Amino acid sequence: MQKNWISLGLMSGTSGDGVDASIIETNGIDQYHLIKDKYYGYDSDIYKDIHNLKDKIHKSEHLEIYKNEINNLERKISIFHAKIIKELNVSDETLIGFHGQTIYHNPKEKISKQLGNGKLLNQLTKKNVVFDFRSNDILNGGQGAPLTPIFHHLVCVQNKIQIPVCFLNIGGIANITIIKDRDNLSELYSKDIGPGNCLIDNWVRKNSKKKFDYDGNLASTGTRNEIIFEQAQELYMNRSDQKKLSYDTNDFDVSFVRGLNLEDGVRTLTDFTASIIGEELSLAFKNSKEKIKNVLLCGGGRYNKFLIKKIKENLSLGINLDLIDKYKINGDFIESQAFAFLAVRSVMKLPISFPNTTGCNKPSCGGKIIKN
Repeated sequence: MQKNWISLGLMSGTSGDGVDASIIETNGIDQYHLIKDKYYGYDSDIYKDIHNLKDKIHKSEHLEIYKNEINNLERKISIFHAKIIKELNVSDETLIGFHGQTIYHNPKEKISKQLGNGKLLNQLTKKNVVFDFRSNDILNGGQGAPLTPIFHHLVCVQNKIQIPVCFLNIGGIANITIIKDRDNLSELYSKDIGPGNCLIDNWVRKNSKKKFDYDGNLASTGTRNEIIFEQAQELYMNRSDQKKLSYDTNDFDVSFVRGLNLEDGVRTLTDFTASIIGEELSLAFKNSKEKIKNVLLCGGGRYNKFLIKKIKENLSLGINLDLIDKYKINGDFIESQAFAFLAVRSVMKLPISFPNTTGCNKPSCGGKIIKN
């Protein structure tokens, strides 16, 4: 008889604004039941520290140079997560899937650094903790990301979503999962396709007191700079890493729009982001044997109405973009639910990534486990 686990997934995305927490019950294989979702915003100090640190770390040597700052922030973030666990008042048997805060991701160097001390979290909460989900995949030749496809597959099967279907997650980075088969996990396909919110958020943070472009209102009042837009597109299309399966926010920077005012900068970056997402989606569908018409949107970027409108303009005709929420699934919490699910699979020693999802050379198991 299959065992059911209660698992709490804690996910802090590339926007670095807070932690999504999701408690699910699952057998780790083919069913899950949502118990609770809740968002916890970082206090202003942690938020500033994350973004200040990310602005400094552009290569692996910086991890050593800023080691003290990294360790101090990691401690603060781990304590913040411990408070969440305490507030949620989960049972002693609850498994904790602790993703942590990514500050540097470079699979070429076999490094994916998330701030989050699993041992400290275990000591503070007296719970079994699964963390460091990406290292094993990278050791097996993978990119360490995206890791949510296996959960996208479960969401699709359990909610009777018609296949083939594509999940488009727009976080700091945009990634896709294409689901072609209800039973065969090796048929899953996924990859990062470029910037999601990262360029837009970065520009807004640097040029205003806002954290992001709410609803795309700033972009909608700005004017695209055609020369900068076309140059950026050309540079992107001719980049050297076109076969890359995963990205870090450090792979993209806003310097090409410097000199523009706030609104024109946001508009140019939004149009640029939408053009990449539209182009990459169309290309992925063109290369797929299956006729894919439906795209389900999740992640914070789905709220940016102007960005979504622009993505639609860049898509081939006949492709439908819908919010995952239309299936009564909250698109804000798919990743935190996913890491609750991945934690259970890690304990069960079941694979969480596959050659077609991360580029690993064999199906790979997941995170490190610290038992209470």
